[in-house]
Amino acid sequence: MSAIDPDQVHDVEAEKPLVSLRAADIAVALLFLATSAIVIVDSVRLGFAWLPNEGPAPGYFPFYIAVTMGIASLINLARALPQPEGEEAKPMTSVPGFLRMCAIFAPAVAFVFAISWIGIYVSSAIYIAAFMLVVGKFPLWKALAVALGVAGISFAMFEIWFLVPLPKGPLEAAFGF
Repeated sequence: MSAIDPDQVHDVEAEKPLVSLRAADIAVALLFLATSAIVIVDSVRLGFAWLPNEGPAPGYFPFYIAVTMGIASLINLARALPQPEGEEAKPMTSVPGFLRMCAIFAPAVAFVFAISWIGIYVSSAIYIAAFMLVVGKFPLWKALAVALGVAGISFAMFEIWFLVPLPKGPLEAAFGF
């Protein structure tokens, strides 16, 4: 009889499925179906007709996109609901996989919240540099070059060329923008 290695038991436990693919498909289909319903209701409120001599009403394009999204959601829901007999549920992710997803999601949420305090350009530069350093293991000079380059090009494109004002923070205010 062979001895069981405790590390192998821990690894097997950690890799147990956390969520099945079927459950995730159903949840996402219901979420998109609810979103479609909200957009459809609001598009009806705004009007979704093609107005003579004017063109589309404000809700025209959102209405038809939401109807299409709702139909696709219903199809996905219908495909996900039947549980095949005797078939084991296919896992979507495990605990370590979920933790890896959280390692990506949590900084993204922080980035979105940081935009209101330090602006989109500074937030973007920090976000890009942090991911290049932590996830990509790039040298500091490359991470800073790419982060500052993307932020600078984005600033020039939106603020100067297209004249589209995006959220700015104290740094841009210090430079008069």
